[in-house]
Amino acid sequence: MSLEKKNQEKARLHIRNKNRERYDLSSLIKATPELKDHVVPNKHGVESVDFSNPIAVRLLNTAILKHYYGIENWEFPAENLCPPIPGRADYIHHMADLLTESNFGKIPKGDKVIGLDIGLGASCIYPIIGLTEYGWTFIGSDTDPKSIAAAQHIVDSNASLKGRIECRLQEDSKDIFYGILDREHKIDFSMSNPPFHSSREEAQEGSRRKIKNLTGEKTENPERNFAGINSELIYAGGEYRFIQNIIRESRKYASNCFWFSTLVSKQSNLKKIHGLLEKTDAIQIRTIPMGTGNKSSRIVAWSFLSKNERLDWRDARWKIQEKKAVAES
Repeated sequence: MSLEKKNQEKARLHIRNKNRERYDLSSLIKATPELKDHVVPNKHGVESVDFSNPIAVRLLNTAILKHYYGIENWEFPAENLCPPIPGRADYIHHMADLLTESNFGKIPKGDKVIGLDIGLGASCIYPIIGLTEYGWTFIGSDTDPKSIAAAQHIVDSNASLKGRIECRLQEDSKDIFYGILDREHKIDFSMSNPPFHSSREEAQEGSRRKIKNLTGEKTENPERNFAGINSELIYAGGEYRFIQNIIRESRKYASNCFWFSTLVSKQSNLKKIHGLLEKTDAIQIRTIPMGTGNKSSRIVAWSFLSKNERLDWRDARWKIQEKKAVAES
């Protein structure tokens, strides 16, 4: 891929994304000095991070969180996935845009706006970005107790996160909202980055392709290069089945959430997912394209609220926050 093409794809990031331009490596190294040992010239002779090295990738993302988001402590087990911050931030910014459409062009901010991250993971990344960017409060759910414990440790280790992110264990892997939300609970949006693969073999093959794309080399042991526990990577039936379960349960919680959403990585699943949503009688269905690096994805979002219900929601939840902001200014 040419440098020009790579820069064009980088520019596909959301306009508010802090990493829309080239990485400021000098500032990132200042934030996390260990990163310096993993900065090497790429094939164009430009200084870059060695993205084929998982240690380098983790240090880069640690530096991004520290420099741009003020997160001093971001530690979790090496076996868990290390999320790329720019792509995760884009999801958050697009959810802000969706809420803005129903708030007369103004982003709803502050702790009265509540998001649910389905599949929180050990890194706690979506709540960190959403809270830091917009002041939102989060609930994060996960089926893995170790991931919940790691995410809770991150929250407890950063003063800016304490009391604003609640990590909840989902005890039944077949459930999404059941066991996490009660019938009276109101959330402004839900989000999810579903497990991509349907089997361990499929996950390994995906890692092999990723390594080959980055290094040009083949490997028989992709686990040595890229982490990810089974619950993060694998779900019986794959991405489609996971999203199918989200859609099925969302209908039961239609009045509890303003916007339901999920990432859809596989283009081939998109038509079937829209078909499922049309059968649920969702009033609004949106598909939002996303792209980072050489990867394309999209967000699918849906709402069961009528126009009047959306206005009532805004008046009851977001106007209060606006009045508070004005009073404090």
